[in-house]
Amino acid sequence: SPLHMASPRSVLAFLLLLMLALHVVHPSHASGGTRTWRRSGSVEVARVVVTVNCPGACAVRCSRSWKPKMCNRMCGACCWRCNCVPAGTGVETRAACPCYANMRNPKGKLKCP
Repeated sequence: SPLHMASPRSVLAFLLLLMLALHVVHPSHASGGTRTWRRSGSVEVARVVVTVNCPGACAVRCSRSWKPKMCNRMCGACCWRCNCVPAGTGVETRAACPCYANMRNPKGKLKCP
């Protein structure tokens, strides 16, 4: 029997599902994730939520701090709330994680190192 080509609609649907399956969250300092399921119409979709290894990411972030214990404690609190820690040790990378960069203490000062 002759080979039949797939219809453009089925190829498009396949590519869409493939892109959805391959969608990856950029895991800077990712340690693992949890899988959650949700129903989208008649299709069940899996979503992997990447969680940050806060102690490891904060150890890197605070490696040059002159008060490493305080830095790690504050960084850990910010990481726990934002699930994000900017790479490196300087202020120039803070914009990579807006939640972390904009969190403030009760006095209005930046909270996260």
